[in-house]
Amino acid sequence: VDLPYYHGPLSKKDCEALLLQDGMDGNFLIRDSESMPGVLCLCVSFKNFVYTYRIFKDGRGFYNIQTVEGAPQMLFSNLKELISTFEKPNQGLVVQLRHPIKQAGSRPRWRRSQIQLEVFTNSNSDYVEVLP
Repeated sequence: VDLPYYHGPLSKKDCEALLLQDGMDGNFLIRDSESMPGVLCLCVSFKNFVYTYRIFKDGRGFYNIQTVEGAPQMLFSNLKELISTFEKPNQGLVVQLRHPIKQAGSRPRWRRSQIQLEVFTNSNSDYVEVLP
């Protein structure tokens, strides 16, 4: 999945922290389901609560989403199409998707240190002579 708001195996707890940190309704991201392998979760914040909707991929490669009970099932050919549909109001989610939480800004990017360490060996002894 190559989308800026896809966070991979993000835990439910970390997801909630990200979505609720600024208190805005309509923050959203997509993450892997913790309980159902191969299933994605669309998570969206509304009134200081995170709502999670499961996204399933069928055998033909189409995505569908579990929204409110009784809503007609919709199939999407890709996740961008699914997201753009739910950015519009009254599509079956608790609130329309407004603010994608992008992965790049939400996690620290660790850089490898550039420091080179010089290693001195002294094969004659277990001790190293320290020069003044």
